[in-house]
Amino acid sequence: MTTETPEARLKRMKMRSMRRGIKEMDLILSSFADDTLAQMSATELDQYDEMLEENDHDLYQWVSGQQPTPERYLSLITRISAHQAHVVRN
Repeated sequence: MTTETPEARLKRMKMRSMRRGIKEMDLILSSFADDTLAQMSATELDQYDEMLEENDHDLYQWVSGQQPTPERYLSLITRISAHQAHVVRN
């Protein structure tokens, strides 16, 4: 079994954040990943990595508030939504 280095993990997650199925999620997640992944705890990174497996259309509806976010992702999606709102304002 190969162990992924922390640097390789961050690089992989940043790449997965910017190469999504829909352009809106490319923009939202790549900005969030660039600005926050390096400061996240291992547990937060595990949750983010798990979230990256979700369907883009579901993610977009959660981030935009069109659909309720599953409880397991609520804190993370709230953080992503707040980040996106900040990016849009500035």
